[in-house]
Amino acid sequence: MKRSFFNSIFIIICWLLFACHSPESLKVKSPPLKVSLISFVGHRPGIIAQEKGFFKAQGIDVELSYVDYLQLQQADFSAGKYDGIGLTLGDFMILSATNPDMQAVMVVDESTGADVVVAQSDIKTIPNLKGKKLGANLGGFSEVFVSEMLKISKLTSDDVRLVKVDGLEVPQRLQNNAIQAGHTWEPHLSESLQLGAHILFTSKQTPGLILDLVAFRGEAIRDRPEDIRAFVRGWLQGLSYWEANIPEGNAIVSKALNIPSNTISFEGIDLTDFAENQKFFLSDSPNYIYKTAKKYADFFIRAGNVTRLPNLETLFNSSFLTPPPSLKP
Repeated sequence: MKRSFFNSIFIIICWLLFACHSPESLKVKSPPLKVSLISFVGHRPGIIAQEKGFFKAQGIDVELSYVDYLQLQQADFSAGKYDGIGLTLGDFMILSATNPDMQAVMVVDESTGADVVVAQSDIKTIPNLKGKKLGANLGGFSEVFVSEMLKISKLTSDDVRLVKVDGLEVPQRLQNNAIQAGHTWEPHLSESLQLGAHILFTSKQTPGLILDLVAFRGEAIRDRPEDIRAFVRGWLQGLSYWEANIPEGNAIVSKALNIPSNTISFEGIDLTDFAENQKFFLSDSPNYIYKTAKKYADFFIRAGNVTRLPNLETLFNSSFLTPPPSLKP
């Protein structure tokens, strides 16, 4: 009887120990998915998704960082500090030349006027730029954008003096006469206008050229596919919430980035939802992403920015696009 009693106790203890060390209890929580974005309006639905708990609801921890200096952001991504990065299609093409093991998983916006070239008051027309200093983030999408502007007026980059300038530096550089015109966006556009500059050209005149993406390192794509899928759903839910609650969304973004709420606007920007994202990956779409990517690739190779780029087919992965949860109860 005693032996039977102790055997029973032993079995119960073993069962309890096994239950405590079951696969569920031993499951290791994934680290936060680290994503670096820029402060451009198209990258801000992530803030809404974070603050409203949409990422959490999808079962994922996300660590977002918003930066202004694009070159530093991309250098940090190359160094492995982030799992994902938000950037323009043009900059993505350049970055992929040295980081071929990465993929874009969604388009977050199309610039339809939000990217601008601002100029000093005496530069009335694009031809007035001849011989003047034109600021742009050379070696990236910014250079392609200003080159398209010049082409419209039958000018080339040889007709101006291109100066490497980040978008946030444009207001001060204009005021100091270090440049006479430059490519920028909000909130730096408003600052430029307050200092006396005016808008010379916008991305409304280059439809489909400037797209913003979110891309992830190949390691994250392979090891954390469900986390990336959850990130995309949470982001798209954040976008839907913002569009349905603009004053509240603007207040959330204003507080998070410490910027005036009156500089937050959807004007000149098409924030792309799930359905619009799908269209970018359809070969018969006028904005087929591979076609625009090839345009950038050809420009960068011709300009000598890169010697070769990865196969375009390996750079985009739309399989992570899934519809976000409905906001309706």
